[in-house]
Amino acid sequence: MPHKRENVLIEALPYIREFHDSIMVIKVGGHAMVDPKIMDEIIQDIVLLRYVGIHPVLVHGGGPEITEKMQRMGKKPEFVGGLRITDDETLEIARMVLVGNINTRIVSLIGQHGGKGIGLSGKDGKMILAKKKPAQRVVIEGVEQHVDIGWVGETEIINPEIINIVTREGYIPVISPIAMDAAGNALNINADTVAGDIAAALHAKKLILMTDVPGLLRDIKNQSTRISRVTVEDVETLIDEGVISGGMTPKMRSAAAATISGVERVHIIDGSVSHSILLELFTDAGIGTMVYTDQD
Repeated sequence: MPHKRENVLIEALPYIREFHDSIMVIKVGGHAMVDPKIMDEIIQDIVLLRYVGIHPVLVHGGGPEITEKMQRMGKKPEFVGGLRITDDETLEIARMVLVGNINTRIVSLIGQHGGKGIGLSGKDGKMILAKKKPAQRVVIEGVEQHVDIGWVGETEIINPEIINIVTREGYIPVISPIAMDAAGNALNINADTVAGDIAAALHAKKLILMTDVPGLLRDIKNQSTRISRVTVEDVETLIDEGVISGGMTPKMRSAAAATISGVERVHIIDGSVSHSILLELFTDAGIGTMVYTDQD
């Protein structure tokens, strides 16, 4: 018997009721940023959340676009532990892409779908005060080295006041992960980390990290090895074992930190799946990987 359309709505009802008037932080990144069709569906989902009484807060990355722009300018991107090495020129490119290009594009899309988007960066209203990350310990050809990764920040203080003001008035904040330090310098922060820090500061009901894979995979080459549930306590063990590596490392650490700080659930989902946010939030069979504490 076909799945009746009304059954879809009935299945969603308890979730809509549970999530009504709650804050959800959604981080959009990866190739969703460069595929207009995927991006359009994600923004449709986010506007729908607003109309059913949820307060979405959108944090975006822009890794693929920053990399593409750097390569066009003859600059080779370098990463340490999943974090981009950011010298003066790279920081300028990141600001141009994140704040000037991606942020305004997302705000326009929200408007096209009937929502009210407002573009912010971590510098607005002193939202994100950060400090420069220390040199990172890496092992290169068996030799331990310390690498300065440049203008990359780690959060010291999140001041959520401006987010609370705009969400209360019905706006969907769209946040670029550019912060400032005490001296007013701009710092590039990993977008997954920013999303986790903001979710914790807002006591968000959920944090959703959208990526290019179906969640955490035990074998990166085999999509059927998805791990559907991970406890906070397991994250560092899985990093040590090499199951979590590369760009998934800051993502999983951010998920764990947000959960410890009081975010109820963190979900890592594949942003390229059509309407993945709605599938994760409003259906009994979610997708992706959920991070939770052992006490749950």
